[in-house]
Amino acid sequence: MFWLIFCIFFAACVGAGATGGLFSPGPWYRDLKKPSWTPPDWVFPVTWMVLYVCMALAGARVAVMPDNGVAMAFWAMQIAFNGLWTPVFFGLKKIRLAMAVIGVLWLSVLLTLIALWQVDLIAGLLFVPYLVWVTIASALNAAVWRLNPDEARAH
Repeated sequence: MFWLIFCIFFAACVGAGATGGLFSPGPWYRDLKKPSWTPPDWVFPVTWMVLYVCMALAGARVAVMPDNGVAMAFWAMQIAFNGLWTPVFFGLKKIRLAMAVIGVLWLSVLLTLIALWQVDLIAGLLFVPYLVWVTIASALNAAVWRLNPDEARAH
C-alpha cells in the first residue's frame, strides 16, 4: 500500500514539474542577466528529480499515519504553488509576480516541513533539501528581477 501511495504523491510532483516542459526557459531566459552563482542548466532537472522523490516519500510516509490532516493540506498547497511558478516566470515572463509566487511557495514549504515533522521526523527531514532549494530559487528570482529591471517592468 505504501508504494501505491508513494506513486500517487510522485505523480503529483511530476505533474507540477511538467510545467517545466510546457514552459521551458528558451531564449528569453537565456538573454536575461543572471548572477554569477546561477547553477548550470543541467542542475535544475537533476535537483528537481531528487527533490520530487523526497517530497513523495515524505507525503507517502505521513499519508498512512494518524493525525495527518494539517500536513496533507500543506503538502497539497505547496505542490500547487510549485506548479504555478514556472508558468508565471517562464510562460508569462512576469518576474515580479513570480517573486510573489515563490515567496508563497517558500512559506508553504516551510509550513509543510513543520507539519510533516510534527507527524513524522523523517518526513520533515525529507523536506529540508526542498526548503534549501526553494531558498536558492527565491534568491535567483530576486537577483534576476534586480538585474533586469526593464524586463521586469515590461511584462
